[in-house]
Amino acid sequence: MGFIVQVSIAVLLLEIQVFCQYARYDYEDEYEPDEEYPPAFHVNQHFDYAVPYLPNPDCARECFCPPTLPQTMYCDNRKLKSIPKVPAHVQQLHLQFNEIEGIPATSFINATALKEINLSHNKIKSNMIEEGVFSKLTKLTNLVLDHNNLEEFPSLLPSSLEMILVNYNKINKVQSSNLQSLINVTMLDLCNNNIEDAFKGKGLSKMKSLMQLNLCNNKLHSMPKNPPASLMYLSLENNSISQIPEDYFTKLPNLTSFRMSNNKLKEVPRNMFNLPNLMELDLASNKLKQAFYIPRSLEHLYLQENDIEFLNTSLMCSFIDPMNPNRLTYLRIEKNRLQAPLSTLAFLCFPNIQNIYYGEQKKGEGKDTKLEAPLFPQFPQPEEEHEEGPEDRFNYHEEGEPRRREEEDDFEFEPYSY
Repeated sequence: MGFIVQVSIAVLLLEIQVFCQYARYDYEDEYEPDEEYPPAFHVNQHFDYAVPYLPNPDCARECFCPPTLPQTMYCDNRKLKSIPKVPAHVQQLHLQFNEIEGIPATSFINATALKEINLSHNKIKSNMIEEGVFSKLTKLTNLVLDHNNLEEFPSLLPSSLEMILVNYNKINKVQSSNLQSLINVTMLDLCNNNIEDAFKGKGLSKMKSLMQLNLCNNKLHSMPKNPPASLMYLSLENNSISQIPEDYFTKLPNLTSFRMSNNKLKEVPRNMFNLPNLMELDLASNKLKQAFYIPRSLEHLYLQENDIEFLNTSLMCSFIDPMNPNRLTYLRIEKNRLQAPLSTLAFLCFPNIQNIYYGEQKKGEGKDTKLEAPLFPQFPQPEEEHEEGPEDRFNYHEEGEPRRREEEDDFEFEPYSY
């Protein structure tokens, strides 16, 4: 019994000694890190990891001038009612989505380096823009004033401009004198305004660099006068134009896309669109009764919702040239008055055709009927296993309606955008 007591006392004393050593353990003095597992993050004692953001002293306090973009000032979506002071070094100024109503003459008096000004989605009125406010900005290339309350096209704009967006305003007239100095403008967007008579005089012809002119959703009754030969894209959708002068396109050899859907066009002279570079032609939702000559360069043709009764192949394609075949690949012809589909002989003229959408045709008394489209001529080809490509994604139905193989829902035409 005495021996067991002695052993128990010895064990107790040993535990007390170990506990005392643990309590006196100095981590800073005695711990040595294992070199086999170095730390993932090395702290640099000579680097300040808490550098505060120091605002640009030249930046307007209402705006933000990012250090990574020192020449840009963001003042957008801040409920501003006036234009803040713009530093002299700023080249891009963003003032969209505010409540600005006017542009005083002193707005950009020191900001002569400006190249881009975005004032879209404000409440700017024409009589609140002081005359000559933009004229001294000789480096300005982009002026964005869409979604405002402008009644007139801005005057005294610098000749350095390349793009002008004044769509979605209340503009009802464009003075010819306001266009004559815009010799470098390549894009002019005037869609969604109240313009009734476009470009009196020869102001438009002075715009020698103009490539894209958008006049959709206005109140035009006639074609814009004297367009420059440089024009490539002309948009006139949703107007009230009933006639195109027969020689209108003779001075537009570079025209690539012409869009004139939803107008009142009744007739097109046979060779109206005999242009060397025309690739897209949209005359949907008019009052056309017959087709016309299709140039060899044309790839997409939209004639839906007209009153066409017969597609005259000899009128659309006067001769066949195997060395220079027509490039037409897509044709929409639904909602017309066709009694029969396009003749199979037409495919000799248009060997590249891939889609003809006949859809429903007008029958009278509010009734519609569907045409049974002829099968496309198919030439025998050797059977080879190949991966499905873009050309295999469509198959053709009796109605001529293309559908994706992986989808069963109805085909929906996706409208093109600018």
